[in-house]
Amino acid sequence: MTDPITDMLNRIRNASAVSHETVSIPFSNLKYKIAEILETRKLIGKLEKKGRKTKKVFEIILKYDNVEKNGRQETVPCISGLKRISKPGQRIYKHSNEIKRVQDGYGISIISTPKGLMLGREAKKQKLGGEVVCEIW
Repeated sequence: MTDPITDMLNRIRNASAVSHETVSIPFSNLKYKIAEILETRKLIGKLEKKGRKTKKVFEIILKYDNVEKNGRQETVPCISGLKRISKPGQRIYKHSNEIKRVQDGYGISIISTPKGLMLGREAKKQKLGGEVVCEIW
């Protein structure tokens, strides 16, 4: 696998598309930190670490909203879109003044800064630039 972050985003996208309750992802510190950011923004339900050493994984409990459409209740995933911005073949770096809002403020961008992973708006507020990892809305 050349890009584990893209694999993680694809697993979340596919699981929410078919309304699975949970998704299991192989553990790495970077992917776990991204999932923690999603948990603090209340885009996913809960995180759980499982397994040991080489079989270490973490499980994401996905979050859904109940929406009424045409008089019927439907469940809609809280995460409607995920996009990997910086890829292994083409890294994308932005200065703090170049960081834009995602989906007119309805989404978030995750940026890898010298002070660690953080939201795009936090990085802009602290005047930190870095690698734009992904956008989620």
